[in-house]
Amino acid sequence: MHDPRVGDPVSELVDRTGMSDTDVEQVVRVMNALRDWHEAAERMSESSRRYMRLNETDMRALRYLIAAHNQKRQVTPGAITDYLGISSASTTKLLDRLEKGGHVRRGPHPTDRRALTVSVTEATRKDARESVGRQHARRFAVAAELSAADRDVVIAFLDSLSATEVVEAEGVTD
Repeated sequence: MHDPRVGDPVSELVDRTGMSDTDVEQVVRVMNALRDWHEAAERMSESSRRYMRLNETDMRALRYLIAAHNQKRQVTPGAITDYLGISSASTTKLLDRLEKGGHVRRGPHPTDRRALTVSVTEATRKDARESVGRQHARRFAVAAELSAADRDVVIAFLDSLSATEVVEAEGVTD
C-alpha cells in the first residue's frame, strides 16, 4: 500500500505539508502505477527466462553477447566476467551451462592465439529477439508516443527516483 494516509497517518516519514488530498491521491496513483509496471516487468522477465530456460545472469550474458554481435565486437570470457561482475570461475560455469544448452559457442580469438571468443548461437539470438526483443519494441513504442517534453519529465522523474537509493545508502551509519 502506497498511501501515506494509511501507512504513515501522522506524517512521521512522508511530508505531506501543503499537499491537498487530490495531490496525495495523484502521488499514490503514480506510486501504484510504478508498482504495477515493476510487477509487469518482473512477469515479462520471468516469462522470457522460462521460455529460454535460463536464469537472470544467463539472460544478462546473452543480452551482452547479442549486443556485441550487433556491434560486430569480439567478446572474451574476461569481458563477460567484467560485465557481469562475477568471478572467472563463475563465468566458466556460466559458459559451460550456456554452451551445453546450445546458446553460445566458444572459439579461437581471431588476433590473439591465447584467447577465446564467445558468441551467441543464431537459434538463441532468434529466440531472444522473439521474446525479449518484441517486449522491448512494445515498450519503446510507448515511450516514442510521448512528446519530447513529456519524455524529459519522465526521464527526470525516473532519474530522481533512482537517486533515492544513493541518498539512502549515503545516510546509513554503522
